[in-house]
Amino acid sequence: MSVAILAKNLFKYYPTKPPVEAVRGIDLEVNEGECFGLLGPNGAGKTTTMEMLEGLLQPSSGTIEILNLHWGRDDVAIRCLIGISLQETKLADRLTVRETIDLFRSFYPKPISTSQAIAAVSLEEKANAYVEKLSGGQLQRLAIATAIVGDPRILFLDEPTTGLDPQSRRQLWDVIRTYQSSGRTVMLTTHYMDEAERLCDRVAVVDHGKTIAIGTPKELIRQYGGEHIVEFHLNQASPSVDLSGLNQIRGVERACLTDEGFLLAVSEPHIAISALFDFCLRHNLTLGHLTTRQATLEDVFIALTGRHLRDGNNSEKVTKSP
Repeated sequence: MSVAILAKNLFKYYPTKPPVEAVRGIDLEVNEGECFGLLGPNGAGKTTTMEMLEGLLQPSSGTIEILNLHWGRDDVAIRCLIGISLQETKLADRLTVRETIDLFRSFYPKPISTSQAIAAVSLEEKANAYVEKLSGGQLQRLAIATAIVGDPRILFLDEPTTGLDPQSRRQLWDVIRTYQSSGRTVMLTTHYMDEAERLCDRVAVVDHGKTIAIGTPKELIRQYGGEHIVEFHLNQASPSVDLSGLNQIRGVERACLTDEGFLLAVSEPHIAISALFDFCLRHNLTLGHLTTRQATLEDVFIALTGRHLRDGNNSEKVTKSP
């Protein structure tokens, strides 16, 4: 399989006071024809990484290849092969949808037709509407139309569905799937874990400027999240509990504290729940609520980034549940 995007040992420094290391040695390899997602908390370095891959930022060090071409040497050729939709796209309010796409179409040597671009994002009924009259979802679809009108082989999408209602999100998912189905490559960032699970063939989890995991959503869920999740919180009168005790419960692969209470990753819920009841009896703990569910990519995200733990003073000590 051909490689669409290859990044090796990417670094990005900002000489502020104190200096900021936004990206600290990221390695990525994205194959042609796949949808690849970058996941991570705010400030993890996702957008900085994307902007370096897109040629909008120059790396402090490291190398980038886009379809075997190099930024700094093959810039014009690369720009003809990629399409970009940024987090926020400001378009001229007094141009129509058709006029907007005509404008962007003029930037490329071998674009698709304006009608094709409009049809690809299902905006036929809005073709003659002014940009200022479009809804949020329609604006996002128009932004993607401007990104694909040049007939790119790689489409970069930075949080394409942020702030959209569920129906608009799913409409954009259909646009992305249709684009990828033609053998094109999609690279996206998103804060929605369900979006990454549905769209992405593989994902990379980024935190503090480094890649901490790469794989298919199913692989990462099996490896880091466990197959099932048991969530519970304790009665207010219950004593404090630490993670070491919960991790020793039979059937528990990993335990952590979330804003809602405790979370246990388990492989066999019936065994783990029975052992949890025994644990609570031995330690005079009273369960206030308990649910079970299938593990998701969100659980992997929590397990890998420890986002809810870094806010506390001690990442190992778990205080009384709310």
